[in-house]
Amino acid sequence: MSQVVLPASYRRVGDLSSSRLLSFHSSTHPKELLQHHQHHQYYLLPTMDAYSFYTMANRKKSRIYQDLNKSRGGLQSPVDRTINQLRNLSIMGRVLQQETPAVDPARKPHIGVVGAGLAGLRSADILLSHGFQVTILEARNRLGGRVHQETIGDRHSIDMGPNWIHGTKSNPILELARETNTELDGEQSTSFIFDEDGELLPTEDGSKRMWDILTEAFDFSNRSGSEIDPSKTLRDYFEEHVKDKIPDTEDGHEKKRQIVLQSADTWGSFVGSPIEKQSLKFLWLEECIGGENLFCAGTYKRILDRIASPALNGATIRYNTKVSEIRGKSTTVHGRTVAVKTVDGHQLEFDELIVTTPLGWLKRNLDAFSPPLPDRLTNAIKSIGYGCLEKVYISFPRAFWLDSDENGPEAPRTLGFHEWLSPKYATDSNPNRWIQDAVDLASLTNHVAHPTLLLYIYGEQSKHITSGVRSLKSRKEKVEFLNSYFKPYYSRLPKYNEDDGTCHPIDCISTDWLGDDLAGNGSYCNFPVGLEEGDEDLLTMRAGVPDEGIWLAGEHTAPFVAVGTTTGAYWSGEDVAMRVVETCSKRS
Repeated sequence: MSQVVLPASYRRVGDLSSSRLLSFHSSTHPKELLQHHQHHQYYLLPTMDAYSFYTMANRKKSRIYQDLNKSRGGLQSPVDRTINQLRNLSIMGRVLQQETPAVDPARKPHIGVVGAGLAGLRSADILLSHGFQVTILEARNRLGGRVHQETIGDRHSIDMGPNWIHGTKSNPILELARETNTELDGEQSTSFIFDEDGELLPTEDGSKRMWDILTEAFDFSNRSGSEIDPSKTLRDYFEEHVKDKIPDTEDGHEKKRQIVLQSADTWGSFVGSPIEKQSLKFLWLEECIGGENLFCAGTYKRILDRIASPALNGATIRYNTKVSEIRGKSTTVHGRTVAVKTVDGHQLEFDELIVTTPLGWLKRNLDAFSPPLPDRLTNAIKSIGYGCLEKVYISFPRAFWLDSDENGPEAPRTLGFHEWLSPKYATDSNPNRWIQDAVDLASLTNHVAHPTLLLYIYGEQSKHITSGVRSLKSRKEKVEFLNSYFKPYYSRLPKYNEDDGTCHPIDCISTDWLGDDLAGNGSYCNFPVGLEEGDEDLLTMRAGVPDEGIWLAGEHTAPFVAVGTTTGAYWSGEDVAMRVVETCSKRS
């Protein structure tokens, strides 16, 4: 993507950064900014899900990158590395070369994969490329897991799961997006921020200082994590350090501190949980892969189709197949196979089993494993958090909030973000004053833009919205509920006119991952307050139980730098398949 600085809210990031980091004064001219900071690269970056706070100079000191070097061989191309390694591990070739092979050369190793999300599909691809027989057990009637699309307003395809590609530094998902001509948007700015009274704020009010404090918190967590009390939250850090940024001698210091603390709540839209529940000790694990954050404007559909293609062509896929019991090798006859029982009473056996179910599913189904998973692994699964980020799409006849001369087909666009901080003007529907955070899809690249606001919600607000929608029967009732709840916010956008029909939504759609048992009743993993061994927990889940023939994959087992992302899910499936290949190779 081009490196552009736009006259809105500026963010300074180094070459490893992947999110909005520092907001510069909106009146600063781009040329002045670049002249003053010529040694940095500047991007306008998004608000959701991933971020990077380490420069090239301190990457070696970062534990997140140390883990990447161990698990992925650093930042070399993981796809090329995988292909080269796997070419040297052809299991069937080794079997055929042995005079008295331990494995019957006429029988392909049969590997079971539970779940057809990105991790399961990628692991199937690797295994199939080595002549393995692969059977995928998928509980849904479709592929993709949490990667899923629906249509809003009968016209526009929208992602109900991930929207972003986090990082452009040797990212296989970005490579797949380019190969499939998936539209991406990488030029972003914050457009509108409203204070607690619904008044428009200058974008620099609070946001720069908030990201300054967050940057320092990341550095503190990385340097001193072992010494930080597990009970300390990210909220604690903000409250302790906001006074350093805004001293009592500064005019209007109380109001300014309040705005900073309210702005800090936007972090919940990254991790799916409020900052008062976010571990300061393990904040460093929220670091993400280097480069830009790109919005997947064309949705993940073509990327998913590409990843799924090998499995569709070479694997046996059993849809609508829910697993009820997994029995390790020590419990089966001769101790050579893993047995899987389904809810409809069928039993299948595999040489090895890769379980790619979401972390939330593992938490709720620990009793499905026999023998019970090792205590250390059980504790790891219980300890790592599982967020509840949900999404609400509100579509209008036209993007009324844009200037009329910006609606033309040749108008320049930058992906905009709108925030409503701790609103106290909608207490009837939102007495807890939950923050609202929206991506403006009307500001996407012209041919994929549509007049829709994408709102990210988390925590108790997610529970409130999903339970409210779930309780309603008709589509009309659900649309009316969502419109009524979010109207106090979108009605504050410029040019809103109650009497203008184009200012009223034509459709609303919300996700309900909290109500989805197959998704684990949540979104993706995070690191809650009270966590004591977060990094070791991730490593323990990544290891699985090889002696029982049970392997785990998914975003919760990814390299630290990709945890909670589609890249992490993809990498985890790739890595676990490589380990299964190696294990079978040694056995042969």
